[in-house]
Amino acid sequence: MMRRALIAAVAAGMAAGMAAGMASSAALAADGQRVSAALAADGQRVSAALAADGQRVFEEVCAACHQPGGVGAPGLAPPLVDAPLWQRLGDAAPNYVAGVLLGGLSGTIEVGGERFVGLVMPPQNALDDDALAAVATYVLKGLNGVDRTVEPSLIARTRGDVPSHGALREMRKGG
Repeated sequence: MMRRALIAAVAAGMAAGMAAGMASSAALAADGQRVSAALAADGQRVSAALAADGQRVFEEVCAACHQPGGVGAPGLAPPLVDAPLWQRLGDAAPNYVAGVLLGGLSGTIEVGGERFVGLVMPPQNALDDDALAAVATYVLKGLNGVDRTVEPSLIARTRGDVPSHGALREMRKGG
């Protein structure tokens, strides 16, 4: 639970800074990196039992920013429940989710007519391959009804060649 409190505290600080127009992209990125470093330094790896349950991984790690149910937080984190995105991605959806989880995402994106400017999602590479595969599969199947599974082997391959943020933003466009 320390992990959730840490992430929630940093997310709240990031949201407040963005709302006040005081946080730069560099400051937001630094905050995100501190979250990832704290998770890794704390030595808290997600257990095999937790990794088997992508929803629990989501609730422990992702929901602090993306909110329960993946509905997003205006100005902070885009909704992950986004049928048009997953339709555009099609067979590339598992690769996209794996890339975002391992590399994070920064820049500007638009979801449902709302622009997320200065977006900075930190990499979640402190989590093991099983946990990342479980949460990625939950985002696809559990939140969006997409009939795709993310395997730990895909996460492992992606760890070796993480796509750039620009490549991930291009991937979002589909095609």
